[in-house]
Amino acid sequence: MLRVVLAQPRGFCAGVERAIEIVERALKKYGPPIYVRHEIVHNRHVVEDLRTRGAVFVDELDEIPPGAITVFSAHGVAQRIEELAAERSLPVIDATCPLVAKVHAEGRRYAAAGREVVLVGHAGHAEVEGTIGRIPGKVYLVQTVADVAGLTVTDPAKLAYVTQTTLSVDDTRQIIAALKARFPEIKGPDVRDICYATQNRQTAVRELAQQADLILVVGSRNSSNSNRLREIGAELGRPSYLIEDAGDLRPEWFAGVGSVGLTAGASAPDALVQDVIAGLQRIGPVEITTMQGVAEDVSFRLPPELADDSLADESLVA
Repeated sequence: MLRVVLAQPRGFCAGVERAIEIVERALKKYGPPIYVRHEIVHNRHVVEDLRTRGAVFVDELDEIPPGAITVFSAHGVAQRIEELAAERSLPVIDATCPLVAKVHAEGRRYAAAGREVVLVGHAGHAEVEGTIGRIPGKVYLVQTVADVAGLTVTDPAKLAYVTQTTLSVDDTRQIIAALKARFPEIKGPDVRDICYATQNRQTAVRELAQQADLILVVGSRNSSNSNRLREIGAELGRPSYLIEDAGDLRPEWFAGVGSVGLTAGASAPDALVQDVIAGLQRIGPVEITTMQGVAEDVSFRLPPELADDSLADESLVA
């Protein structure tokens, strides 16, 4: 009998739920197609589900017909993207996570105070590109402690930092410590920019590692927060696998394994967790328990044009 321990919390966060509901309500209010710049959230199953209902995902604004309803993804966009949309008279609905928008505002405040900004984050990630494009002036991107050692700035006394919201808390603390050691006058929010959901899921994985022989993380390969969960499990000495769905399960992983910890990144719907449980049951008998953990009750307001309750969609991916 394989014991399966479900992490608590796991899966969708409030920012992801809001972003998906924005697309669903826009489809209901305006009718398809609705154009979304980049993946609304980093999960292939969510994107495909919305695509079947009339959402069209594009990489660039010039792929969107004039006048078409346009949604910006939960990761946020650079200021120039917003300006280009205005120049093309695209009606925009902004699904940027409010916690990402908060980082943008912090960065702008530091820049307005005459400070250059260091962004701790992953190069090429949609959130990082959006944040850099929201902060006027010089923004330095650092990904590791080694990057801090090689950083050359204009004025070490006029420096601040912000962070991507989906980073490893421990790794980020190390980078911040390196920044403070090298630039003692640097200002910043410690790890408070890392969102509540990311921190809660990382804490839950640490607890899972105490209870399970192996850890499964449900999430997409391009999901930053899901990758961090897998990395934390591995750092704690547990074989850890990032899987998109039950199709990624390999029976050989479970030879000699008595217990499996199962969690999901903040952009992975619970339907995929249930799919993985069913996949494990096809391998052999399982016993399911849920660990104690934080009960999240965070919610974010929808944009005013979509706040009408009649637009609520019972089919929100869950």
